[in-house]
Amino acid sequence: MKTCRDCRRTLPLTDFSPSKKNRDGRTSYCRGCFRVRDAGYRAARAAAQGRTIRPRAVLPDGQARCPSCHTIKPLSEFGRRTGARTGRVSYCNPCFNRIKEESRQRVHGGSRNYHLQRRYGITAADADAMFEAQGGLCAICRERPAEHVDHDHLTGKVRAMLCFCCNQALGNLRDRADLARAAAAYVEHHSWQRRRTAPGVYELLPPTSDST
Repeated sequence: MKTCRDCRRTLPLTDFSPSKKNRDGRTSYCRGCFRVRDAGYRAARAAAQGRTIRPRAVLPDGQARCPSCHTIKPLSEFGRRTGARTGRVSYCNPCFNRIKEESRQRVHGGSRNYHLQRRYGITAADADAMFEAQGGLCAICRERPAEHVDHDHLTGKVRAMLCFCCNQALGNLRDRADLARAAAAYVEHHSWQRRRTAPGVYELLPPTSDST
């Protein structure tokens, strides 16, 4: 228990905010009195600077006011944030997404550049240069557009740009060359193959299996 210096009430320690300055680890004023004092300090400081403080709006339970669009909305329209007093971010979802995108544009030059730098350590200009060097085609099949950056999952080093199918195939084969060779031998042994002899021209090759 502890006695508040302002209201002189004796209250449990949990009614006092944490403070490292006092021996008991709590403020000298209960939470209610501390809020009154803090509001007085802020008002006096604002008056000295020629400013006025707008009184806080009393909001219905389960609702919050977005400081960007100044709209009162249900808490469900505010993203969750661990550690925040309300458990939610300060801005509503549309404003939060807009502010985040503006920040990415300002700092990283856009979402694409941000994600490429964050995940692969390259810029959008680097990816575009790789795309141009490959003629816009997948580095493996040379048939489909190179739309995905491929990287070594062990070292994180960027290797080339692949189409969706080839990129997914490498992932399914767990980047193991022995499995890729075994898969190629299996397909050659059991399936008819289509070999490209010229752009748009293909030759059908029979499987090597005697049982087919």
